[in-house]
Amino acid sequence: MNKLIKRSNDDLKASRPTLEEVKFIPKAPISILVENVRSVHNVGSIFRSADGFGAEKIYLTGYTATPPRKDLHKTALGSEESVPWEYFQDPAEAVERIKSKGNQLLLAEHTHQSKSIYNREFKFPLCFIVGNEVNGVSERLSSLADYHIEIPMHGIKQSLNVSVATGVIGYELLRIYQASSKE
Repeated sequence: MNKLIKRSNDDLKASRPTLEEVKFIPKAPISILVENVRSVHNVGSIFRSADGFGAEKIYLTGYTATPPRKDLHKTALGSEESVPWEYFQDPAEAVERIKSKGNQLLLAEHTHQSKSIYNREFKFPLCFIVGNEVNGVSERLSSLADYHIEIPMHGIKQSLNVSVATGVIGYELLRIYQASSKE
């Protein structure tokens, strides 16, 4: 009998927690503030990555699309129901809420003070900010961040797609958090 190398979709689904069960799975002390992301598909993908690395919460701000939306669900694949989220028209109000909970605020943006995400130490809980696909995070919101981080780029482009960057940052922060929790 041939044994398959890859696990089937049914196998993967069978080992996945239900929406009810996921409420009892501890979340990483990592949140995301999303400012003015135009693409509903990027927002759906951010939810999916956040679900994958166990984000505590997503703060959607400005004109960023919010659930429930069929087009968002198409990319999020239900993760918009497993990751807690909150909407704020004004991103500064979200920052007030985030900081009132004791979170450090990280700006994911190329700035004059930004350092590679791979060369920083972090204190948890924290929230990282991602922004618009063309203009990035606004100057106003950038000025409210405690630290500036960036993903090093080695090719001709200066940045990654916002949803891809969210996944890279989220999983790197999770790795750092898990390593610090073992110490």
